[in-house]
Amino acid sequence: MRRRLRSAAFPLHRHSLPQLVVDAALVALAYWLAFVVRFEDEGISKHYRGLLLDTLPWVVAGTVVILALSRVYQRRWRYVSARDVVHVVRAVVVAAVFVVVFIALVHPYTYTEYISYFGDPHRIPRPLALALPVSIAVMFPALAIVLLVGARFLARAINDRRIPGLRAPLDGRSVLIVGAGQGGRLVCQELVRNGDLGLHPVGFVDDDPLKQRLRYDGVRVRGTTKDLPHLLDDAEPDEVIIAIPSAPGELRMRVVSACRDRAIPVRTQGSVDVARTVREVRVEDVLGREPVHMPFARVGGYLRGKVVLVTGAGGSVGSELCRQISRAGPERLVLVDHAEDNMFRILRELSEDLHVPDSVLAPVLADCKEEERMREVMSEERPAVVFHAAAYKHVGLLERNSVEAIRNNAIATRVVATVAGQLELDAFVLVSTDKAVMPATVMGASKALAECAVDAAQRRFPATRYMTVRFGNVLGSSGSVVPIFRRQIAAGGPVTVTHPEMTRYFMTIPESVALVIRAASLGHGGEVFVLDMGEPVSIMELARRMIELSGLEPELDIAIEVIGPRPGEKLHEELFNPFERRRRTEAEKIWLAERDPMDIERAEAIFDEVSLLVLEADAAGLAEKVAELNDLRAPAPMVLESP
Repeated sequence: MRRRLRSAAFPLHRHSLPQLVVDAALVALAYWLAFVVRFEDEGISKHYRGLLLDTLPWVVAGTVVILALSRVYQRRWRYVSARDVVHVVRAVVVAAVFVVVFIALVHPYTYTEYISYFGDPHRIPRPLALALPVSIAVMFPALAIVLLVGARFLARAINDRRIPGLRAPLDGRSVLIVGAGQGGRLVCQELVRNGDLGLHPVGFVDDDPLKQRLRYDGVRVRGTTKDLPHLLDDAEPDEVIIAIPSAPGELRMRVVSACRDRAIPVRTQGSVDVARTVREVRVEDVLGREPVHMPFARVGGYLRGKVVLVTGAGGSVGSELCRQISRAGPERLVLVDHAEDNMFRILRELSEDLHVPDSVLAPVLADCKEEERMREVMSEERPAVVFHAAAYKHVGLLERNSVEAIRNNAIATRVVATVAGQLELDAFVLVSTDKAVMPATVMGASKALAECAVDAAQRRFPATRYMTVRFGNVLGSSGSVVPIFRRQIAAGGPVTVTHPEMTRYFMTIPESVALVIRAASLGHGGEVFVLDMGEPVSIMELARRMIELSGLEPELDIAIEVIGPRPGEKLHEELFNPFERRRRTEAEKIWLAERDPMDIERAEAIFDEVSLLVLEADAAGLAEKVAELNDLRAPAPMVLESP
C-alpha cells in the first residue's frame, strides 16, 4: 500500500529515469535554440546570454516536473501513442506559461547599467530588469514539442524496426495478412513490435479498392483475394493469417485453396484482439455455411429468473447448454450427470471462468434411468424447464451394446419425461438426432424410441409442454468424426472413411445449442423442431480438407483408407421422416416436423414390452419391437415448403 501511495504522489518508476534525463536535455536544447533563432542575425547579446544561463536551470526543472505530474513517464517510449502526444503537448504549453510567469514575477533577470547625466563624468549605476522576449516564449514550447514528441516516436520506430539500418535481421517466418481492417492492422502491429514471435509481415491482402497500395505500419496492401495466387508466388510467405473475424466461408475457402496448392499453412484470427489470438484454421471455417448468430436476449431471455435443469450437463451439448443458460440469468441451474469427472469440469468452468455464483449452481450426481432418484431431484428443485441432453452417441459402440443403448437413450428419456409430467413442470425439451429418422442403427433406434416416449408423454400429461429438437452432427462433440480425423492425422494416418459417397450434416456446438434454446421458446406442446443444418458435407471431402489444412497432401503424406460402412450405417442422413411434413416457424433456421399423432395406447404397450426386453437383455426382441413401434405411424408423402 505504501508503494502504491508513493507512486500516486510522484508518478515515476525506475524505467522513467532515463526518459526524464533525455527530456531534460531536450528541453534545455529547445530553450537554447529559441534564443539562437531569435538572435540569428546579430547574435545573442551579453545581457540575453545572461538571461539564458540564469533561467535555464529553472526552465528545465519546472518543465520536467510538469511533465512528470502530467504522467507522461508512466508509459515506455516504445509504446507511445497519440494519447501520449496529447499529454506531452498539454504539459509543454503549461510549462511555457509557467516559464513566462516565473521569470516575470518570481525570478526576474536584472543587470546593472551605468549612465551619466548632462555630461557628468561620473556614471551612475542603474539596475534594469530584462523580460523574456515574446518570440522566445512562443518558439520555446514549439521547439520543445517537436523534440520531445520526435524523440518518443524515434524510440518507437527503432523498437518497431521501421528504420533502415536499425531494422532487425528478418530471420523469422514471413507472413501475408488477409484483411487490412482493424483486426489485420492490430495483428500487423503486434508482429512488428514483438520480435519474440518470430514473424514479420510482408504485405496485406484486402478486397477494398480504397485500400489498394496503401501502407499500414510500413506494410503495403499488395492486392485483393482474387490476386492471391499471384501474390503468394510473388511474396512467397511462410504462412498466411486470415485477420477478418467475420470472413464468410467462401472467402476462407478461397484463401485456403490458394495456399493449399503451394503448401502454405493458414491460420485465422478469432477476434480483433492481437496476434496472440491467432489460431489454426478449424474445419468449421471452411464448411461452406455461415454460422448461425442469434441475439441471446431473444434466444434465452425467457429463462431469466427461472429454475432450469439440464441432464447430461457434463457432455458436449449439455455443457454448452449450461454455459448459454447461465448467461440468461436463471434463478437456479441444476446440473445432472452421472459422470463425476464431467460434472467437476463443467462446474469449475461455470464458477471460475464464467463467474456464475455458487448459489445459482446445483450440481447433482444422478442416473436418469433411476426414476425415484429423478423424482427426488425434480421435486426438490421444481425446475420450470428441463433440457434432456443425456445420451449415448457412439454408433459403433452402441451396436455392440444394444440393450444398454435402449436403456440409456430411450428408457431414461421416458423416465425423465414421465416424472416431469407427473410434477406438472412447465416444459420438457429432448435433444434428438437425425439418426432417429428412419433409423438403421441401434443408436438411431434408441433416439427414435426417445422421440416416441416424448410424444406419448405429451398425450398423458397435457399440463407440461413437451418438445423435441432434432439436428445432425455437432463439430467437436465426443461422437463427431472431426476429432477422430484430427487424431488420425496427428498420428500420421491413415484417415479412415467408411464410404467415398457418405455425407453428413454438421453444425457447431454453440450454434446448435442456441437454436435448441430458441426452439424451446416456440413450442406449445408436442412439436418436433428440426434445425436447418445447411447442405450435407461429403465425409471424403471433409477428410481431404482437414489433411490439407494441416499442411499435408492427401494420399501423398496422409493416406485415406475406405473401410466400408458399419452395420446399419446409412450413406446419407435425413432430417425428416416420410410421415412428417416440413413447416416454417417464426424463427430463422428452425423448422417444424408436423406429423399425425400415434396410437398412444399401443405405443405405451410396446414401450412396456421394450422395458421387459431390456431387463432380459434380449437384443433380437428389442429390434423387432423398435420396428413395430415405427410402423405405428402410417407413412405419408412428404410435403416440403420451399426454404
